Amino acid sequence: MSDTRVVLASNNAGKLKEFSAILGGAGIAMVAQGDLGVSEAEEPFATFVENALAKARHACRQTGLPALADDSGLCVDCLGGAPGVYSARYALRNGGEKSDAANNRYLVQALAAQGDRSASYVAVLVYLRSADDPRPIVTEGLWRGEIIDTPKGASGFGYDPHFYLPDLGKTAAELDPAEKNRRSHRAQALVKLLQALRA
Repeated sequence: MSDTRVVLASNNAGKLKEFSAILGGAGIAMVAQGDLGVSEAEEPFATFVENALAKARHACRQTGLPALADDSGLCVDCLGGAPGVYSARYALRNGGEKSDAANNRYLVQALAAQGDRSASYVAVLVYLRSADDPRPIVTEGLWRGEIIDTPKGASGFGYDPHFYLPDLGKTAAELDPAEKNRRSHRAQALVKLLQALRA
């Protein structure tokens, strides 16, 4: 694959770093949408795939470049899949502020009386060659773990300090970036995306 500029339909610096680390070796140069003057897309849908498609299409239309969007979040089994597509706005939707710290506090409170702490990080990626691409590439990654009350680790972002991986005995925030990039929900989805692009 020749060197290709692809707009990342996100302004999340953590995602840009992860995507660039994984896709850079395949000749894909990720550019944050904010660097190209792309406005934030609406995310009105209840599913990851619909929101990712809307974000990718929006970035394609505004830049004329291929676009990659992900919609990802934490799905907690005993909460019926919440916070799900609202992971970044979980506390905000419930009267709090929009921040990782507020989201984590709200999640721990919501689980206070729950015995089942099983959860999954989910990432759905959509790659569009153009805004009207009739065949978007859609891939999904799933990372199983459980939620702990006390945060551990200083790496990562979002719910990582509370997302415990029993097989490793660590939270996602305790993993070094290289290990996280091999194991995470986004890493799994990106591997599938690379396979699809090469095919």
